[in-house]
Amino acid sequence: MPLTMNREVFITCAVTGSGDTTGKSDKVPVTPAQIAEAAIDAARAGAAVVHCHVRDPQTGQPSRDPALFREVTERIRDSATDVVLNLTAGMGGDLVLGGVKTPLPPDADGTDMAGATERLAHVADCRPEICTLDCGTMNFGHGDYIMTNSTAMLVEMARQMQALGVKPEIEAFDTGHLWFAKHLAEQGLIDSPALVQLCMGIPWGAPDDLNTLMAMVNNVPENWIFSAFSIGRNAMAYPAAAVLAGGNVRVGLEDNLYLSRGVFATNAQLVERAVNVVENMGSTIIGPDTVRTLLGVAKRAPMAG
Repeated sequence: MPLTMNREVFITCAVTGSGDTTGKSDKVPVTPAQIAEAAIDAARAGAAVVHCHVRDPQTGQPSRDPALFREVTERIRDSATDVVLNLTAGMGGDLVLGGVKTPLPPDADGTDMAGATERLAHVADCRPEICTLDCGTMNFGHGDYIMTNSTAMLVEMARQMQALGVKPEIEAFDTGHLWFAKHLAEQGLIDSPALVQLCMGIPWGAPDDLNTLMAMVNNVPENWIFSAFSIGRNAMAYPAAAVLAGGNVRVGLEDNLYLSRGVFATNAQLVERAVNVVENMGSTIIGPDTVRTLLGVAKRAPMAG
């Protein structure tokens, strides 16, 4: 893909994530009401898309309870603020081995392995425009945790997303994930235009240096739509890098807790900062209706009942 700056940019806000961040910043939303409020504030600040995880309201731990997703999405939909809904489907592939001496059986406390239908239960219920598809297995962070997504699981999840009429956002943490995503598209399991999120700087996937970013970008087919982000200290530099590379922008407390050194951010503040970066580069921020047209998706109501 040639290096062509994107002149019409949409911003995704990743509102809360599933990482161990709630003890580090009190700005990270936990309850469905807090997550929905943060998503609405981010949309008002300029985000066309909100990417939502949910957490146990009592503990702050990540959850895939469909009732929590339903409450978040209904609160957002009932607001006067329009935004494209993007729900995670990444949970349910968590494998924590039992240690280097006795890896099996897995650690029961951290392991959460579910089938494709169970992993997509909240997507089938809430019917967002977008849900994520993590296109690979990788060592994620430190210790014995492995993000697990077999090729058979990904084929089935892509098939179910297509049947539900939900656009998969391909989460690519390395070039091999893009290779497999192209395979899914060749098999007719991802409808055009495909949507990709380049996830940079996450141990131990693709590092976030510009050479590696461009290697990732160069593996995205020319007719696909992509965004890119980095976590941590380079997160707020990445809006500029993504736009220069021809992509769109993702920010949010899932990826970065800080507005500046030592200053905790809200999601809306991170979006506002990204809007300023993009507009100062001479590009235009596009809204949710334009994004729906671009991606070929429609706003729908949740399942009745």
